[in-house]
Amino acid sequence: MPISIFEDAIASIEKKLGLVDQPRVVLFHEKEGRRHAHCVWSRIDAETMTAIDLPHFKLKLMDVSRQLYRDHDWQMPDGMIDPALRSPLGFDRKEWFQAKRAGTDPRIIKEAFQQCWAASDSGKAFRSAMEQRGYYLARGDRRGVVALDLNGQVYAVARWVGIRSKDVVNRMGNDVMTLPSVTEAEEQIKALVGQKLTAFEREISEDFARAAQKLEAERLVMVGRHRFERRKLQTVHDERWNREAKARSERFRSGLRGLWDRITGQHAQLRAHNEAEVAAAKVRDDNEKQALIDRQLRERRRLQQEIKQERMRHTKEVTRLRHDEPGKPSSRRVRSIDPERRRNIEP
Repeated sequence: MPISIFEDAIASIEKKLGLVDQPRVVLFHEKEGRRHAHCVWSRIDAETMTAIDLPHFKLKLMDVSRQLYRDHDWQMPDGMIDPALRSPLGFDRKEWFQAKRAGTDPRIIKEAFQQCWAASDSGKAFRSAMEQRGYYLARGDRRGVVALDLNGQVYAVARWVGIRSKDVVNRMGNDVMTLPSVTEAEEQIKALVGQKLTAFEREISEDFARAAQKLEAERLVMVGRHRFERRKLQTVHDERWNREAKARSERFRSGLRGLWDRITGQHAQLRAHNEAEVAAAKVRDDNEKQALIDRQLRERRRLQQEIKQERMRHTKEVTRLRHDEPGKPSSRRVRSIDPERRRNIEP
């Protein structure tokens, strides 16, 4: 965006917040391939020596933001249209887990239990089949035999298979006594999943560290090259400006001839001509500098996009590992809750 848009935004904020004619400092800088602007106002009224009140300033700034999107026909983010439509990526941890609750289709769970039951003819075989599906059998407090998934959720085996509890106990036989308690099963699951996830996260972090190191090296080289190019262009401009200034000064004659030029008006014409050249030269230099900046910003944005994609890839893999794939217990403690209460809640 051109600087004029930033200046218009600053003027709109001043008017909206009642800061017109207040002292201010505006700073432009470049960050990750984009132009940024910061503005700081003094809130002190010099006549009354009191601070100007800024009630509801966040809401007013949001109004200015929405107006900027409308004025420039930019696509407005959903979160600015309706706060309820903001991206889930902006959720806090509690909101995220609420959104992810009930992420597994109950029909799939029921089918897994029934298949394991149908494919086994003993307690040992049923236990092995369930563990291959990611469910670990345990002794329930009142249900007899229960199963825990890798999230620590407890399921009544009889209910999910669709049979009587007595039938489950009969199938398990003496193997029931070898089953761990719910608390013991939770600890076993946490240990198994924790080891696996630790290895996975270490691999992901190592991959990301190597990629980030390579991208950071490219960024440092680019920053150095960009600074050199800007210094070089400034040197070219300074040398050319000095040559042109000398040439313009040499157009004026001295002595009697110079006096004659003043009398005839030739001196004034030359001065006006020189001033026009100075203005044109300034525009030319500014355009050349801006062209260099634009090219460098495009190059920086391309690299920043690579950096952003690498960060997103790393975040996506870790998030998928911790939340979408089995293994969430590794990053937080699974609480021991009465199985009757835990049937339909997130651990």
